[in-house]
Amino acid sequence: MKNLLSKEFDKFRNYDFAKKYYGSFGDEGNGVFEVKIDGKTYNIIASNGGGWEHVSVSNEKHIPSWKVMSKIKDLFFNDNETVVQFHPPKAEYVNIHQNCLHLWRNLKEDIKTPPTIFLGDKNAN
Repeated sequence: MKNLLSKEFDKFRNYDFAKKYYGSFGDEGNGVFEVKIDGKTYNIIASNGGGWEHVSVSNEKHIPSWKVMSKIKDLFFNDNETVVQFHPPKAEYVNIHQNCLHLWRNLKEDIKTPPTIFLGDKNAN
């Protein structure tokens, strides 16, 4: 994850909610942010702990799209980091906010990805 104390994130930081949520304004790996994409505001909570970096993305009216999640991934994570959205077994579902999706990065081991050829033709665009 990028350093959330960098100037890049100052314009997005939600100081009031961060103080309420964390009891502080956050640090290099934790914080609360508001990001506008295509005129819509997304609430972001970034955290790290237990060997994971995590970013939750929510909007009051709709579930974030793939395009939005990709932009958030690019904003919060470095280009060389593999980040995933999990679909766990239904028995493990937790749904606190109906319009919230999550990005995860394991700090202890690399997440395996399929061979590039299985993901599609890189020259198709």
